[in-house]
Amino acid sequence: MANGPAPFSEIGKRARDLLYKDYNFDHKFTLSVPSSSGLGLTATGFKRDQYFVGDINSLYKSGNVTVDVKVDTYSNVSTKVTLNNVFHSKKVALSFNIPDHKSGKYLHPHAAIDSSIGLNPAPQLELSAAIGSKDISMGAEVGFNTTSASFSKYNAGITFNKPDFSATLMLADKGETLKASYIHYVDRPDGLTVAAELAHRLSSSENRFTIGTSQSIDPKTVLKTRFSDDGKAAFQCQRAWRPNSLITLSAEYDSTKIFGSPAKFGLALALKP
Repeated sequence: MANGPAPFSEIGKRARDLLYKDYNFDHKFTLSVPSSSGLGLTATGFKRDQYFVGDINSLYKSGNVTVDVKVDTYSNVSTKVTLNNVFHSKKVALSFNIPDHKSGKYLHPHAAIDSSIGLNPAPQLELSAAIGSKDISMGAEVGFNTTSASFSKYNAGITFNKPDFSATLMLADKGETLKASYIHYVDRPDGLTVAAELAHRLSSSENRFTIGTSQSIDPKTVLKTRFSDDGKAAFQCQRAWRPNSLITLSAEYDSTKIFGSPAKFGLALALKP
């Protein structure tokens, strides 16, 4: 499976993670409690303006079976059960959510397929697939709303990966946006990485450009920056103050904002005993 393609959700993920992951302009707290018995517990909370929302997630692993149960602020409960290596000849994962969805995943040395079906009178149908190898792969995803008998999404992409770079071309937003992204790992002691994304909206010919960097200040601290053509500049500093525990400070400055504060700040704390 190491030489097979990743699922469609992984196409372009390297550049997206550098440009957008962990940029949080609210207050966030995450507590993860692992267990040697295979049962893990994660609690996440957000403070946004005057409101606090969160969820509690428990994860249990035993052999080839993983059970994931999540309860959110609104008392919604979802359960996901995944079985890996069902057959000896191929790696297969079957998963479903209770009570809202059921889904399936099929992984092959040259193909990866995900699907889900909502368990309600008018279910939402989703399917994604990718083919290729670890170096080059292409895929697509589609969602169909049975209530309105219309497509809720359809996206496609192709990616080319090498150890020191990755390039991706995506057709997103129901074919409305063409995105090209690139990430390059510079051979430097500080692990400098540069990523860029160009988005072109086909209907309006509008272009958006974002570039970002990531580098290590010391073995425990990572600094990220992001600049976009809409006048926004963002900064992120993430420090591992103890093993598996992170504190992340994010800030963004909007040079085009005339009224109100042009700056936003966020703090995220993740604890893992």
